[in-house]
This record gives sequence, C-alpha cells and structure tokens, in this order.
Amino acid sequence: MGSSNATAGQRSLATDPADRPLRVAGRQLTSRLIAGTGKYRSYELMRDALDASGVQVVTVAVRRERLYNERGESLLQFLDLTRYTILPNTAGCFSVDDAVRVARLGRELLEQLDNPGASWVKLEVLGDKKTLLPDPAGTIEATRQLVNDGFQVLAYTSDDPIAALRIKEAGAACVMPAGSPIGSGQGVLNRNNIVLCLELLKQGDPEFPVIVDAGVGSASDVSIAMELGADAVLLNTAIAHARDPVLMAHAMRHATISGRQSFLAGRIPKRLYASASSPWEGTISYIPGE
Repeated sequence: MGSSNATAGQRSLATDPADRPLRVAGRQLTSRLIAGTGKYRSYELMRDALDASGVQVVTVAVRRERLYNERGESLLQFLDLTRYTILPNTAGCFSVDDAVRVARLGRELLEQLDNPGASWVKLEVLGDKKTLLPDPAGTIEATRQLVNDGFQVLAYTSDDPIAALRIKEAGAACVMPAGSPIGSGQGVLNRNNIVLCLELLKQGDPEFPVIVDAGVGSASDVSIAMELGADAVLLNTAIAHARDPVLMAHAMRHATISGRQSFLAGRIPKRLYASASSPWEGTISYIPGE
C-alpha cells in the first residue's frame, strides 16, 4: 500500500502535471487558453463565458466602434481588469500603417487603465477580406516596426513554417500559426505544418511560445492543437457562437488541460496491426462443463 503523502522527489498524483506556467512576452500564465471578446450576443454572456473558460488573457479589438454596443455600453465595463490581462489586437487591419496605428491606440488605452497588457499587441495584418488570411510580408514589416516601438508582438500568421520563422526573426515575442481560417470552425487542417512550425520556432529556443490561433470549432480541436505540442490555443468564435457559450467555455478549458497532459505523457506509436493488451502465453482457457 502506498502512502497518501508524496515522498521527497515524487510528484503528487493530485498535482496537475500541466500546471507548469507558460511565459509569454515576459508574463507568466497558468492558463494555456486565451479567449476573444467579440461576437457574443451580449456583454453579460461574454463575461460569464470568460469566467467559465478560466482564461487570464483576453483579446480586445481596440477600434472605438468595437468597444461599444448599440446601448452605448462599453465592453470594458464587463471585464474585471484586476483579473484579466488585456491583449489588444489589430483585427481588421489590411495594411502595415493601419496595424501600427491601431496597436498604438491600444497601448494608449491600456496605459490609461493601468493594465499590464499595455505593451502587448496581437498583430494581425490581413491580406484578403474573404479568407482573412494574413499578409506575410506586411506582418513581418509591422512586427519590425512595433518591436522597435517597444511592443511585445504576438503575431498571427498562416501555418507556413518559413513565414512563421521569419516573423520570429523580425522580433516577435510569440508566433501564432492558424489552425484554419478565422472563424471557420474547421479545426487544425494541416497538423504536419503546425508540427513543422513548432520545430522551426523552438529550434535552439525550446521555451519560445507558439500559440495556435484561429479556426477552432470544438473542444477536440483544442486538444489536437495541444497534443501536437502547442503552448496554448487562442479562440473566440467557437465559444461565442456555440449554442451554449458558457458550457462550451468549460469544455474548452478542460480540453486545453487534457491536451497538454496528453502531449506531456507521450502517446503510443501508431501501428498497422493490432497489439494485444494481455500476453497470449500463460492464459487460462475455460471449457464449459468443467
């Protein structure tokens, strides 16, 4: 019989092995899920879903028209700024100049709120309004400019490993390859590319944070991204447009943890043929009537 108390050098079975904090842009995070604040039916629903998700970081589009609803209520009124770090994003920007301008507006806003995310920006420089795919050249150039301006840049990119690497080389504090197009709900379409992004970005720098961003539709998509080795997952639509956003937020929270644990535990290799879970030798046969 084992003791209920873990001895020196042993890991307590009650300890979540995925709870090792993640460091992103100089901050330590215990939650490996990041959620957006857009597309909810109401700010009250957003507030409750974020609470259920257990996130520490939430993304906010800082253009003024996206901060207020039709009743004149501010999104920021429904966020506990003592609890959440705000990650301003440049959603909807299709040029380097626009993205840099919006990032600076976000910094100015968060400095007024004394929020620790003031120097952060989730950079999006989009290349096309139909696909919302990122502009690789624009993203690299905007990253350079914002890093020179003192920002910690968390850059959204496609799942192209070389583009991801070039963004890191431009000074990004975190690279965020897409699982699939924004809001599509298609999940991780190209697992091999995500693995290649992870390999290239972490080569010689294993602690460099890589976050899968965009395209998540269900909790299983989150688990897949985490099982591939992603450090975290960023999502919005999958919760906000779920039939029950609060329940989905709970599911995403648990999927992040289970996916991380599965990655750390190490899956068994895939085999073409069956492998018996019990040995054939030494088995006892039962003969009716004996």
